[in-house]
Formats: sequence, structure tokens, C-alpha cells
Amino acid sequence: MSCCTISRGDELPAAAPRAGDAPAPAGAVATVPRVRFDPARTFVGTNEPFIAGDGEGPRRPVRLRAFELETTTVTNARFAAFVAATGYVTEAERFGWSPVFRLLLPQGARYMPTTGPTPWWVRVDGAFWKAPEGPGSDLSGREDHPVVQVSWNDANAFAKWCGGRLPGEAEWEHAARGGLPDPRFPWGDDEPGDDNVLCNIWQGSFPRFNTLADGYLGTSPVTAFQPNGSGLYGMAGNVWEWTVDAYRIHSVGREAKERNEQALRDGDKVVKGGSFLCHKSYCYRYRIAARSFMSADSSTSNAGFRVAYDG
Repeated sequence: MSCCTISRGDELPAAAPRAGDAPAPAGAVATVPRVRFDPARTFVGTNEPFIAGDGEGPRRPVRLRAFELETTTVTNARFAAFVAATGYVTEAERFGWSPVFRLLLPQGARYMPTTGPTPWWVRVDGAFWKAPEGPGSDLSGREDHPVVQVSWNDANAFAKWCGGRLPGEAEWEHAARGGLPDPRFPWGDDEPGDDNVLCNIWQGSFPRFNTLADGYLGTSPVTAFQPNGSGLYGMAGNVWEWTVDAYRIHSVGREAKERNEQALRDGDKVVKGGSFLCHKSYCYRYRIAARSFMSADSSTSNAGFRVAYDG
């Protein structure tokens, strides 16, 4: 867990999921733009990690088959169409609660505080994709924002329904580079910040004050910022993106081995891209090589996904 991701079992009061089926029959959704990537010899990771404990390095060569990637993360409107067509019930609904970033809650909202080092995450009963801040919240005006409060399992079900899958970490990084040799960010090496708004991340002093220089406290529309060289939007900031890969640190030594074994037991999955909660001063994870993890049943205010397809 990083300071701007949280897994369902971390620090939050526990609750058992309610019984219920979550069918995901095959179907089709409205066509959205995709970018095709030819087979390539490329790489994943970096030899200059900023957060070594996350397993950013070392840089490793990979060979990718052809694949396609949707230009945007899945929106609330698309996910609503999926639910309407299939009757799918998300894991947050079955658990009956989900973590919410505290500053997104309206004054007087009910929540249960955390007990750990991330008090900005609180448990809100009744929070799920359609009411992302809990009872009384809705998606009005956010139809074109990325769907959030969806778990890896939810994202995987949606991707299968529309004939796709979740991208691998290596595919995601290759696509995020947008044809550049080895940029730090999807647009190059120009550092985003409080006075240089290039993506939806935190501006100001986290978690107390956000200057809103980018115009958003929470999520932004999926095409709010310029695409990278390959035409992909939102590959840095806005929401973390689920990948298909299990979380693993590519290192030797007892500590890495124990962490990998724990991740396997917990069902941790790699998430990429950072989110609207990231800031260089404390969570410099909106770089291409950066990564974090959440358990597959976790859902949060700042995690979504995009769909990949075999090429």
C-alpha cells in the first residue's frame, strides 16, 4: 500500500461481504477509440528508481505481442451501460462499504475513521461506483469521469464483457511512453507541479489543502488533459489503473521474497499511473515506471481501469 492507495483489509474496520451473485454475461458496448501497438522488443521498469521499495527496478527487457489499448479509462457512463445490460453487482456493493478520500465527503457525512497512518482514507457504508462518496452522492455531471470504486474483479468482468482484458504492466508502460525512448512521464520529462499543470494530481499541501490549480479536487473528465504521443489520455494522474499482473518485486533477497509471498497470499495486483491524490512531496507515483498495488477485491475513490485487446 502506498499513501494514495489502500487495500480493503488495510487499517479499515472489517465487514463481511453480503451474499449475492455477480454475473457478467458476454455483451457489447459502444465503440471507443483504441490505439494499436505493433509487436515490439521493449522494456519495463527503470534502473533509476525513485521509490525502490515499490519494485520500480531494475529495468527488464520484454517482448510484446501486438495489442490494442483504449484511449481513455472506462467512464461512469460506460460502466452504467454494462450494469444495466448485465445486472452486475460490484464487490463494494456486496461488501456494503468502500474507502473514500475524506475531503471528498460532504459536510456531516457519516464515516468510520482509519486507525493507521493514512487518516485521509475512511470507511463509508454504502459507497460504491454509482454513489462514490456514499449515500446522497451520485454521478450527476460526472458521466465522462472515470468510474471508481471498482475492484480488479469488477474491472476484469467489464473487460471480458466487451471482448477485451486488462493490460499487462509492460504493455501499459510501453503504451504510456507514447513512442518516446524513455520519458519520465507520458508527455516527456517536463515536471508537473503546482504551477505547471499537465495532469490531474494534487496541488498544494497534502492532505489539508488543495489549490485546485488543475480545476479538480477529485477525478476529472477522461479527456481533460492532452494525450501522449500515441493518443492515450490520462496515463498520469486522475485515477490509478488496474493491470492484469500480480504484484511482484523483481529483486533478490529475503525481504523481497517475503513481500512477494505476502502479495501472493493477499491477491495483490499492480496498479499504474498515480491519481489525483499524488504529489511529488509524498507520493511521486505518477511517473511511468512507478507502481503500487491493491488487493483484487479492493475499491477506492481513485482507482479505475482501461481495457486492452489482443492485437
